[in-house]
Amino acid sequence: MKIICIGRNYAEHIKELNNERPDEPVIFTKPDTAILKDGEAFYYPDFSSDIHHEVEIIVKINKMGKNIEEKFAHKYYEEIGIGIDFTARDIQSKLKSKGLPWDLAKGFNGSAPISEFVPKTKFADLKNLNFNLLVNGDVKQAGNTSMMLYPIDTIIAFVSKYFTLKVGDIIFTGTPAGVGAVKVGDKLEAAIEGEKMLEFEVK
Repeated sequence: MKIICIGRNYAEHIKELNNERPDEPVIFTKPDTAILKDGEAFYYPDFSSDIHHEVEIIVKINKMGKNIEEKFAHKYYEEIGIGIDFTARDIQSKLKSKGLPWDLAKGFNGSAPISEFVPKTKFADLKNLNFNLLVNGDVKQAGNTSMMLYPIDTIIAFVSKYFTLKVGDIIFTGTPAGVGAVKVGDKLEAAIEGEKMLEFEVK
């Protein structure tokens, strides 16, 4: 199982980090050791002092495919969920300044808490999904999938040109504006269309 993540997929998030708008999806990956499930606590690592939350709609691949045409991409996933792409922003900034890959800042242990997956048929329109993240009861991020620069099916078609997608692979589809630091003791809750699907603490 692999975790494929999309960076810079929401215009307002691009602005808040002063990044350039991409002309194709920005791809990075996380190892499977990044996954946190079932509300497990996130333990703040000792190598960073600036861990940021990035809430994202996630998709689970349900059959193998490569070079998938966008018009068929919807056949390659049946379930979606919500997850957090934790980012060591201080490490990422240092790596970016040297033109180096982001792996250490994005793929560390526990950097990908995820919810249970639910059937995509539960939602009327995957291109118009509201989702949000609360930290200690306050809304910190709120987005809608209509704001994606590259929608889910476009992402799947693009990624499958380079990586064969396999059953169980997870795609993080990008984060809206409002990313920010977390600290020990914080309680995070993530929801899709008002339904809480993920809840855990930072320890």
